[in-house]
Amino acid sequence: MDGLLLDTEILWHSAEQELFRRHGGEFSWDDKMAVIGTSFGFTARYFAERLRRPESDGTALVNEMMAIMHAELERDVRGRPGAVELVTRLRGRTRLGLASNSPRLLVDTALTTAGLLGVFDAIVTSDDVQSAKPAPDLYLLACERLGVAPGEALALEDSASGVAAAKAAGLTCIAVPQFAEADVSAADRVIDSLEELLAEA
Repeated sequence: MDGLLLDTEILWHSAEQELFRRHGGEFSWDDKMAVIGTSFGFTARYFAERLRRPESDGTALVNEMMAIMHAELERDVRGRPGAVELVTRLRGRTRLGLASNSPRLLVDTALTTAGLLGVFDAIVTSDDVQSAKPAPDLYLLACERLGVAPGEALALEDSASGVAAAKAAGLTCIAVPQFAEADVSAADRVIDSLEELLAEA
C-alpha cells in the first residue's frame, strides 16, 4: 500500500520528522531509507537507538509516530500514478489482495480516505501475522485468503523488504520503486511506474 498504491511515503516521512523533532532529534533521508518497508519491531529498535533512548522505549516511539500518521491519513491520501486506474481495471477480472506492513487501523484509514476500502478481496496487515515483511508471512496469508497458490500470484512492491517477502513466499514480483535509493534488484522485473502496466492489463 504505502508508496506503491498510495502516495503515503512522504506523509510517513513527515510523521517521522515530527516524531524526531518532538524528541530533540533530526530525521534524515538516510533514516527514511533505513526504515522504509520494514517491520514495527525493526523501526522501534532503530528509533530508540537514533534518539539515544532505551530499547524498551522503541514501541512507545513508534506508537506516537503512528498517531501522527493516522491524523495525516484522515486528511488526504492520493493514489500513486496509475495505481487507482490499474486496480479499477483489474477489479472483477482477477482476485486482488493487499499485504501491508502497516497496522490495520492505518490501512483502513488510508483506503477509506482514498476511496479504495472495498476494492480488495483480501486485506492482510501486520496485525494479522507474527512476522511482517521481509518475512513471507503476509504474502502467504494473502494468497491463502485469496484462494490462490503463491506460484500463481503476482506481487507488486516498492521496497527491498517487500520484494524479499514476495520472493520468499514464492510469488513473481514486479518492483515499482518510488525512490531511486531502494534496492529492488531481487525482483523479477523493475518498472518506473504502474502506468506501464495499464497497457498490459
